[in-house]
Amino acid sequence: MGKRYRAWQVSEDGEGTFTRSLIDKEFDGLPAGEVLVRVAWSSLNYKDALSASGNRSVTRKFPHTPGIDAAGVVAESSDPAFAVGEAVVVTSYDLGMNTPGGFAEYIRVPAAWVLPLPAGLSLREAMLFGTAGFTAGMAVAALSRTVPPERGEILVTGASGGVGCLTVAILATLGYRVAAVSGKAAAADFLTSLGAGRLLSRAEAVAGNERPLLKGVWAGVVDCVGGEILAAAIKATDSLGVVACCGNVASPELAINVFPFILRGVSLVGIDSQNCPMAHRREVWQKLAGEWKPKQLATLAREVDLVDLDPEISRILRGEQQGRVLVRVAP
Repeated sequence: MGKRYRAWQVSEDGEGTFTRSLIDKEFDGLPAGEVLVRVAWSSLNYKDALSASGNRSVTRKFPHTPGIDAAGVVAESSDPAFAVGEAVVVTSYDLGMNTPGGFAEYIRVPAAWVLPLPAGLSLREAMLFGTAGFTAGMAVAALSRTVPPERGEILVTGASGGVGCLTVAILATLGYRVAAVSGKAAAADFLTSLGAGRLLSRAEAVAGNERPLLKGVWAGVVDCVGGEILAAAIKATDSLGVVACCGNVASPELAINVFPFILRGVSLVGIDSQNCPMAHRREVWQKLAGEWKPKQLATLAREVDLVDLDPEISRILRGEQQGRVLVRVAP
């Protein structure tokens, strides 16, 4: 191991302007932690784009290296649970937020954040899932506990994004009928290829939302956007349906009444992938590596190098990302 490593760093000048560049860094600058990981792959998420743009609700201090996902091999470990050379995955917790993240050749993190790579996944495949796939997995887990495929159609909003497209693919793999909402007309073929049986525009998804309750159509919902679309989806969920909420890119506000909950027994489940306990985290990752792994997984991402991240950051902030962006970190 050399004394320096490559990292994609976001810096702030004295006038509040943020710049991004690929630099060499000293190992001494890495934070304390029991496990040093040589990163092979990462992925780009909306939270990474916010951090890369200087959003202080995500990252408080700069310079900073984003990347809430990382997959690689253990380079050093003071915890006997992890051996040098072992393949591991680190997602969520504080990685890439206020702890230097996966857009670098090395990360140092607490052992409690580290997950052994599940059997059935390569490091690359683990980052095809990443936080987006893990979030999708948590949402499917919450829904599938009480809503079997035969109960009816599942609505997925924000379906062309990272979490949404993986949710569509996982649900279709498990035999669910899926209706997908996307604001991108060009994503129709993509979503159909993942298993969506019906496509809805945003306008169709919110039609009638001014009413206190809509006809019960959906057996369950995975909402990736929030706001008016989530409110309409809840109102249109059938009796004993489950709505998993995992995004707020449209709005964090939710204008809703109690009727869906007290007249239909609808359950609203929040999905928090960042602080998910490790025991449940392992369960979901084992499912993703096994029976929930979509056969189309390899088709869901575009692959870029660290030096190519800038245009991808702009694209995701404009809402133009389709599928996943896989980041090759190892040279």
